[in-house]
Amino acid sequence: MRKHANRTYLFAPGNHERRVDKALGLGSDVVILDLEDAVAISEKEKTRQVINERLQQKRNCAVFVRVNAYDTDFCFGDIYSIVTENLDGIVLPKLESPADLKSVDWFLGNLEKERDLPIGGIELMPIIETAKGAALIRDIATTSSRVRRLAFGGGDYTRDLGMEWSLSEEELLPIRSEFVLASRFGDLEPPIDTVFIHIKEHNAYLKSCQNVLKLGFQGKMCIHPDQVAVTNKTFTPSEEEVVWSKRVISEFERAEAEGVASIQVDGYFVDYPIVEKAQRLVDMANLLNDLASSK
Repeated sequence: MRKHANRTYLFAPGNHERRVDKALGLGSDVVILDLEDAVAISEKEKTRQVINERLQQKRNCAVFVRVNAYDTDFCFGDIYSIVTENLDGIVLPKLESPADLKSVDWFLGNLEKERDLPIGGIELMPIIETAKGAALIRDIATTSSRVRRLAFGGGDYTRDLGMEWSLSEEELLPIRSEFVLASRFGDLEPPIDTVFIHIKEHNAYLKSCQNVLKLGFQGKMCIHPDQVAVTNKTFTPSEEEVVWSKRVISEFERAEAEGVASIQVDGYFVDYPIVEKAQRLVDMANLLNDLASSK
């Protein structure tokens, strides 16, 4: 499994070679080759082979494949066709129950065993995007050790509930908060946020990124090349944040050695939870530096 960050997940139609090549060169942490919504029904089976050929080629980012939903005629064939040593992960859309997730996990594990691949090596990232899935999200979050993080699908979610998906996205606050809570409850990484469909509204997109970062998300799925750089920058710790976090950690370690577990740093109260948060930020910065130096 390729080591990667999780700020940006950029979609590209699996059957569109030029757009796939472009996506792989835009600096996204993960490129999602799509077998679902972006591929016509008549092209789905043919696209599996196209994706397999593309997975064999060299790239500088992780590559996931979004298969068709569990209850479709294509999901089984999609997974069976694409599980190879070249696949980093599978995106499972419209997941609605722990039972479906267990079924896919079982199938993946057997394919890995049959094909002499590391068991559990292929990540599985479910997209929760219906009322049924949202109602069971905490159960889903505790179902599979293969799942490292959940993703939110706002388009189908708002359609399923008959909601208006506004530019400000205020109506999504409750479900987004539930994603963060369920992820923590299930000991998962912070979740990945939905795509943003107003691709010409650049200010609104930046605001969306900033809002979900504050809520506790670690990245977003993207549908347009212009969104990648903005997303990466928003979810990358700034130099000032890294310097401050390192100072918090250093000064707290000195105080702790003297038997003190709460201090002030320039008037800012620091105790164990604050230090843990600072350490996570530093770890994120170190990961990004390591990935950058390995390319």
